Amino acid sequence: MRFAVDAHAIGRHLTGNEVYVRSLLRALAEIDGESDFVAYISEPAAERWIPRRFKVRQVAANPYSRLGWDLGRSIRRDRPDLVHVQYTAPLFGNAPVVVTVHDVSFLENPEFFPLIRRSQLRCTVARTVTLAQRVLTVSDFSRKAILRCYDISPDKVRVVANAANPDFRAIGRDRVIGAVRKLLGFAAPFVLTVGDLQPRKNQIGLIRAFTRLVAAHPQLNHRLVVTGKDTWYAHKVREAALSSGIAGRIHFTGFVSDTELQDLYNACDCFVFPSFYEGFGLPVLEAMACGRAVACSNTSAMPEVAGGAALLFHPHSIQDMERAMSGILLNAELRGRMERLGIQRAAHFSWQKSARGTLDVYKEAVDESRVRNRNAPSVEKVSQWQHNCKRSE
Repeated sequence: MRFAVDAHAIGRHLTGNEVYVRSLLRALAEIDGESDFVAYISEPAAERWIPRRFKVRQVAANPYSRLGWDLGRSIRRDRPDLVHVQYTAPLFGNAPVVVTVHDVSFLENPEFFPLIRRSQLRCTVARTVTLAQRVLTVSDFSRKAILRCYDISPDKVRVVANAANPDFRAIGRDRVIGAVRKLLGFAAPFVLTVGDLQPRKNQIGLIRAFTRLVAAHPQLNHRLVVTGKDTWYAHKVREAALSSGIAGRIHFTGFVSDTELQDLYNACDCFVFPSFYEGFGLPVLEAMACGRAVACSNTSAMPEVAGGAALLFHPHSIQDMERAMSGILLNAELRGRMERLGIQRAAHFSWQKSARGTLDVYKEAVDESRVRNRNAPSVEKVSQWQHNCKRSE
């Protein structure tokens, strides 16, 4: 069989989407030596992330060109048995589609998105999940949310969990302290959070909780390190840091490489993930795999992912968040126990397992498509897409 994967996210700093497709391709190459794979990339430098035996095709970086013409043309040329996309399929193409929808926060919490972005996602994702042969998602939480938001068969939506990249592992502070000092400009103990600077990541709430922590426990000399690229919302997060009264103890790194991120995980005393909404919450597992004690929100998919190996707090409660951080930082026994539990929890997930589950869905979708011989959108499916698009508004 030949499978095509839209890998345009690689090399474009699209965080979770990029990590997902990069890790999946690597694992597919490890477990499947028989199938042909085609990866569609938009950045020439992305080719270094594609397994050697996979065919690589260049498609437009501009989403309108890529989805409106270029990707569909490439699919017709390569004639794959199936094409795998994230969120949005091309307008044209002659292959069955499997779509990964990590979450539907753009429907359940539209206030976290700019108007144009959430409007675009409402329509294009509704069309894609309707036309797709299968919908992959990454948690039971996200599966339930997808079925709440779209009128599609439950049998169509399958859960295949993410995993931490195997490069994320515990390597000890002594081995990374030099690199971290060079990156941050200091070697003081610190609390780490990871995520693009956007509303749903709740960095402003964390800054307020950290300010409260510093005031309540002056013996702590920790700093707060905020790792993630700037977005349209970044100025508000930075303003919150400036007005906190402890701006000198809050450090923004911007986007960092995987190697730098691994060093930061290993060097921090505590990892905090205060997001309001996550379809999975991969940084939770990454930090656990690096042997760090984790405190995270008790909402959406995060309790499912943490599995009892993290301290949970309500993301709207500054007091609750501060209490979780102080518990880890001030109680060495608790911190050690959470670190051990975290390593065990992260080991439950692997990209090889995820790739096997994904490959099973690919083959199932191809077999079903061949039986039904529905390589082109039917009138019934287009009507269903229009219904889903209106339903999501």
